[in-house]
Amino acid sequence: MQDGLLPLFPLQVVLLPGSQLPLHIFEDRYKEMIGEVLREEVEFGVVLASEKGIVNTGCTATVDRVLREYSDGRLDILTRGRRRFEILLLNDERSFLRGAVEFFDDEQAEPAAPDLLQSVIAGYNELQSITSSDPLEPDGAGDPRLSFRLAQDVPDLGFRQTLLVTRSEAERMRRIADFLPGYLQRRRKVQHTKDVAGRNGHGHRSEQT
Repeated sequence: MQDGLLPLFPLQVVLLPGSQLPLHIFEDRYKEMIGEVLREEVEFGVVLASEKGIVNTGCTATVDRVLREYSDGRLDILTRGRRRFEILLLNDERSFLRGAVEFFDDEQAEPAAPDLLQSVIAGYNELQSITSSDPLEPDGAGDPRLSFRLAQDVPDLGFRQTLLVTRSEAERMRRIADFLPGYLQRRRKVQHTKDVAGRNGHGHRSEQT
């Protein structure tokens, strides 16, 4: 991997900077790719894949640790999102896809307005309470890329990809503020349905036999 090309891993996933992503590596081409990544301690790129191909903006990942090695060469690894990039040119000379890429970061340093920030954090904490997860720690509000952290548990791939390509923290926060109310409403309905099903529709939980 000395030619400046970034190894690419197309997945039905949008990796965000700072997010953890566990992966099970089982295809020979990706065993080869991750083997080189581990030996050379370099990044690889995660890009969203669909039936139409791959998007041209992704996020690099590094391997935090190898969770398990199998006798047939398969691996369970834990990775973490690092840097955003745009693909300039694809290269298929090897068994796995590679690309010439350009890395980018935010172009606007404008922080989110305090009232917007508090609104988004309140919505995030409500979402965490629905999923029985921990709320945002008080010192987390000062994170300059807090938007990526707040979006980690949102599974909507289109929304995640929109955040990934947006080059302004304030704009990402505005997008999250617009997205959260409808998403929270859907999650409340799902949780309510689960609660009713758990009570067997009669105000008490059904006994397991």
